[in-house]
Amino acid sequence: MHFTSYLERATRLDPLIGAGQRAARLLPPGRVRDALHGVWLGHPLHPVLVQVPVGTWLSASLMDTWPGNEQASRRLVLAGLAASVPATLAGAADWSQQHEQQMRVGLVHALANMAAIACYAASVAVPARARSLRLAGLAAAGAGGFLGGHIAYRQSAGANQAEPVPHLVEPGWHDLMPLGELDGRRPARHLLGDVPVVAVRDGERIAVLADRCSHLSGPLSGGDYRDGCLTCPWHGSTFRVADGTVARGPATAPQPVFRTRVTGGIIQVCLPGAG
Repeated sequence: MHFTSYLERATRLDPLIGAGQRAARLLPPGRVRDALHGVWLGHPLHPVLVQVPVGTWLSASLMDTWPGNEQASRRLVLAGLAASVPATLAGAADWSQQHEQQMRVGLVHALANMAAIACYAASVAVPARARSLRLAGLAAAGAGGFLGGHIAYRQSAGANQAEPVPHLVEPGWHDLMPLGELDGRRPARHLLGDVPVVAVRDGERIAVLADRCSHLSGPLSGGDYRDGCLTCPWHGSTFRVADGTVARGPATAPQPVFRTRVTGGIIQVCLPGAG
């Protein structure tokens, strides 16, 4: 793990990251970017898409172990190259909305995958060295996959950061705050035990959600409330306060939403499924 820890601290990569981030963000927020994030799927799309190029390229190398399969290997390589395009776009969209340590490892992950793509493309263009180039491409893809796993599992990129909330809240109704302390549409942060929550009052309606954004734990209480939606100040993830669903990415997981009632001038909350 020393190499990955070194990459996380490699500030020399930051100038390249800045340029890559600006390029990735040329695609503005909207339906296309949300589709690439996987908002419609409920979790990141990139890990799903990468299965196709990796699977076809591994299959091509397995075909190489038997004579007479060059044409089949070539077709598998071409299929993987075609599938690498949407996988790359989805990965770039996610990477551009991550924190510094994730982006440093992600940059090297992307470079390894680009090397794999270059090797496989060269194997098509130079048939005489196709097998060796495919093996080199598979090695590069394997290195990229290792780093991708580190980003996902060690650095928790793409994971639902709000998932623990129902397991940290006791079942039943809890006093949260006096109703008079909730000022108009301004989000207010409060603690429910050890769990931070954000409350918003819109007319007679009161909405209470987990305060930590499901994307990267950004404080929703520091964001803007508008048109029934609360926007995270860190990366712009937007949630509908009525049910916590994602209105705009990069978040893909919904935000936990509490049931509310007012008793004796006190806002009380209850989280379904808590405990």
